Amino acid sequence: MTETMWKCDQVRAGRLYNRMMFDTKEEAVQFMQRMQQMEPDQMFSIEAIEARQVWN
Repeated sequence: MTETMWKCDQVRAGRLYNRMMFDTKEEAVQFMQRMQQMEPDQMFSIEAIEARQVWN
């Protein structure tokens, strides 16, 4: 596991709908692109976070 993880948030109507964690930015971007095709009404954001913020 790397020290950096990538958080992808899906937001619908201003509310967090789903949050997924990925090991690489490429995985997060691929997921976001697939979901945008299936759910065009959702907003997506990708953010780098430190793994220690996820796992204690």
